[in-house]
Amino acid sequence: MATQVRTPEMTMQQHTDLHRWKQKRANCAACPQRATEWCALGDDLHILNEAKTSNTYQPGQAIFYQGNPCVGVYCVEEGTIALRKCDAQGNEVIVRLVHTGEVLGARTYFTEGEYSASAIALTPARVCFVDKMTTQRLLQTNQNVSLAFLQNISRALRQAEEDKLHFAALSVRTRLAHLLLKLKDRYGRMDEDFQLHIDLPLSRQDMASMIATRPETLSRTIRALEKDGVAKFHKRIVIIPDLDALLDEVDRNI
Repeated sequence: MATQVRTPEMTMQQHTDLHRWKQKRANCAACPQRATEWCALGDDLHILNEAKTSNTYQPGQAIFYQGNPCVGVYCVEEGTIALRKCDAQGNEVIVRLVHTGEVLGARTYFTEGEYSASAIALTPARVCFVDKMTTQRLLQTNQNVSLAFLQNISRALRQAEEDKLHFAALSVRTRLAHLLLKLKDRYGRMDEDFQLHIDLPLSRQDMASMIATRPETLSRTIRALEKDGVAKFHKRIVIIPDLDALLDEVDRNI
């Protein structure tokens, strides 16, 4: 099922980055993000480098759609990708974010099925694709790569179980605080006053879907956090005056 996605406007810097990526051919040996399952290839890395293709995506563009057959695996060299799942009634949720340096589509590759969600770029992204035949060849000839894939899939399943527990047991306020803490590691920066700024890759509607609540409930929760001085929200920028206060929001309820 094709997902209709509103394409957000890109900043001038994002346009510059996208143009730069289009001019550069990705080299697996020189990739600064080579901390994926493929890093275990060793001497077989040249096979991956020769077989893979690299593409750039603007925010809102799809890497693949829910229901498409799996034709290989993807490696995110740069950017953030949202996995969006849509039900028969057209309701859509983000089930996971895939970030720079992570592999996309591996679970579907191993189950030999169809993609259970659509992969949509949230930011300008550069993604490398490894076809099914090459992936199978490398997995069959290199046990270290096979083990790395299985370990990462196991970690992802364990994290999914923990997230499910959070959704069932925690308040919306705690879930939102937990999401902000997860995003701060990749999108956070400290200003000269030691306030944490988080540049959100998500719209508020996306944030609501990620913490399993309604947009209006999220809006009320944001106002409550602002009233209590825990966070300030300005469009897609969140300012955290005191990180300890945000940590307390999670610690007191877990």
